[in-house]
Amino acid sequence: MTNTLVYLSGFGNEFATEALPGALPVGRNSPQKCPYGLYAEQLTGTSFTAPRADNRRSWLYRIRPSAMHSPFKQINARTLTSDFTQCATPPNQLRWNPLPMPTAATDFVQGLVTYAGNGDPHAQSGFGIHLYAANCSMIDRVFYNADGEMLIVLQQGRLRFMTELGVIEAEPHEIVVIPRGVRFSVELLDTAARGYICENFGANFRLPDRGPIGSNGLANARDFLTPVAAYVDKDEPTELIAKFMGNLWSAQMSHSPLDVVAWHGNYAPYKYDLHRFNAIGSISFDHPDPSIFLVLHSASDTPGVSNIDFVIFPPRILAMQDTFRPPWFHRNIASEFMGLVHGAYDAKAEGFLPGGASLHNSMTGHGPDAETFEKAANADTSKPHYITDTMAFMFETRTVMRPTRHALESPELQVQYSECWQGIQKHFDPLNR
Repeated sequence: MTNTLVYLSGFGNEFATEALPGALPVGRNSPQKCPYGLYAEQLTGTSFTAPRADNRRSWLYRIRPSAMHSPFKQINARTLTSDFTQCATPPNQLRWNPLPMPTAATDFVQGLVTYAGNGDPHAQSGFGIHLYAANCSMIDRVFYNADGEMLIVLQQGRLRFMTELGVIEAEPHEIVVIPRGVRFSVELLDTAARGYICENFGANFRLPDRGPIGSNGLANARDFLTPVAAYVDKDEPTELIAKFMGNLWSAQMSHSPLDVVAWHGNYAPYKYDLHRFNAIGSISFDHPDPSIFLVLHSASDTPGVSNIDFVIFPPRILAMQDTFRPPWFHRNIASEFMGLVHGAYDAKAEGFLPGGASLHNSMTGHGPDAETFEKAANADTSKPHYITDTMAFMFETRTVMRPTRHALESPELQVQYSECWQGIQKHFDPLNR
């Protein structure tokens, strides 16, 4: 397999790629006999009758059909789950230290740990939030997720995603999106890897409309990359692992399922370099809503309200004057799960570490800690503030995020997190404006 990526010039556009010349049939999708003795197979990611702009499907021309495997048998999912009703959801502010690296040999699938979520794959609505920590590659094992697409935020360690539709190599500060149902294997390019995953049970992620921003800014479609066709022709035993209805299932194959020689369509994995995000912000006064940093969103059944949003806080310049520049104290109908890829987050003085996470649920008050407040309240706002050496992100949703029992009982949970606000001073003086 090769590692060539092409520009994704717009979500919904058609792509055609072949690893052997003439492997793509001409003029029809499923001819009586395909070139090179291949089998035609359609992979569909939306309803057949979805509007053309939203319809997602790809035609795959592969060495063997994907149906060639033994019956699935359920296996131990360990710390991976889609059950978010395990325990009562507290309204507390929650924060976790980074997930420790495993000591035993652990690959990408084995290293998945579910922290929170809502909805379920049965209703095809909601999401799951997972962290992963791995120290070895997937050997003769291939995985697919029938429950939802996976938005993977790399925090530590480079990864090679060997997918049915080609190869994607990614590193920290990049994201990779694997569509629902696409089979893939993960190889570590460094000794260990760690990151975050948003498993989206709802509508496929897409670029948001820019509204009054206009035609430029935020994430540009031309910066999303999707792989060209590459294939593995290997007749050796391979384990096929499926996530289906919240459980893990295993089937045996006598060959590699990563055997697509050519494909065309618009349903494919892709990656994006977060450094290419064009941040937009205030140049007069006030701190803008976090929606101004929206990279991708999954639409809900309510116009203007997402099933889940992916927002980032990249390096940027804060120039607004006479303004409290960090995020203000706030309570939202929305719920926020934050992670830190690199550096420090400007709204927290300490305790929020790269690889760590925080959860502030619906109507739970949060904002800058005492030290950050005092520093920002007394800063010289006649000069711009350059925020560098950082990359934070947020999964935001209209629903309450329900942490799992494992997350609430994890030794990584910072049980003293709420104390960061207890040192905030009372400045009220009715005689002094």
